[in-house]
Amino acid sequence: MPFLPLYFRELGVTETGDIALWTGMTLGISPAIAALTAPLWGRVGDRFGNKLLVQRSLVSFIAVMIAMAYVTRAWHLFALRALQGFFAGYGPLTLSMAALSAPREKVASAIGTVQTAQRMGPTLGPVIGGVLAPVVGLRNTFIAASGFYVVALILVTFLFREPPRQAARKTDGSRMSFASILAFENFLLVMLLIFGLQLVDRSFGPILPLYLGEIGYTADRVPIMAGILFSILAFTGALGNQLSSLLLRRHSPRVVIAWSVLLGAAALAIFTVSDAVWTLSASLAVVGLCIGTSITTAYAAGNAVIPHEVHSTAFGFLTGAALIGIALSPVLSGLVAARSIRAVFVAGIVALIILAIVVRKVMVERNPPVESAPPMEEG
Repeated sequence: MPFLPLYFRELGVTETGDIALWTGMTLGISPAIAALTAPLWGRVGDRFGNKLLVQRSLVSFIAVMIAMAYVTRAWHLFALRALQGFFAGYGPLTLSMAALSAPREKVASAIGTVQTAQRMGPTLGPVIGGVLAPVVGLRNTFIAASGFYVVALILVTFLFREPPRQAARKTDGSRMSFASILAFENFLLVMLLIFGLQLVDRSFGPILPLYLGEIGYTADRVPIMAGILFSILAFTGALGNQLSSLLLRRHSPRVVIAWSVLLGAAALAIFTVSDAVWTLSASLAVVGLCIGTSITTAYAAGNAVIPHEVHSTAFGFLTGAALIGIALSPVLSGLVAARSIRAVFVAGIVALIILAIVVRKVMVERNPPVESAPPMEEG
């Protein structure tokens, strides 16, 4: 990601506007296709097992990454990213694997741990890529990236053990449809919540450096300040992923989500009217903590109503909602920022308040809380 515009220039794209267009389309196509195919791959995972599907995804990523090192045209890279999106799917599958592998009282903790890894990967990856690119060259960096997928493939193959699966069936013996899954208690609400939280969470990236310049920071201070704030948001988001399991031991998902989202909205409001370094840092830290807590709690709430037989398919829907939010967020924030950069943060505050109200009014309370619920007895 850090050097993708440079790679397009190396491939013969010279105009700045064309480079920006190719970069945006290439980065956006993969999560967009992954969002559409996630439930379908989840359905296959429910039938044949998650491990096989994750192995399939990793093998394809190794091949695609190596191929990216040998492209000669801009559209080649775009097509490979599209192919990467089609063969993706390890995101929802690994979440499902973690939830199914953990004891009931540890589900939120397991989901939060995987989400922490998913959050820290994109945080550290660009740094590693930025260091590698000048050392080994732009093309060889893709080959080095494929090595990470090789390591992941080895770990999954030899360390993960998966129980046998049964195809999802309704009581009359017919296969459970996608519509039946969407009808689960709170499920559509959880999808909306995950979509909205990701939409807000990823809206800061495209405009944060511009906002810092607008409120008075000099050009030489903007990069370091933006880097610090991005790191704070990522780190506290990861802490929020872990905090969720602790809160769910005492409170229901409805309470945890509603109050976390409201607190995040209040912190974002403080961020919007501040210009001091410590205030910006502290308020954004609270925003990251609250959004991370809410997202993990939402997944835990969804997990609580999902039958074992359609677990991967349902997690595919949840992750699809997240990916759509990730794909749309930079586009929408860019459109809003064209009129007013500060309006992006104001829109985020309004969105969080609306989500908190909807959760408080609509989400069905489950008692006892997800983390402390005793296992159901058979028979």
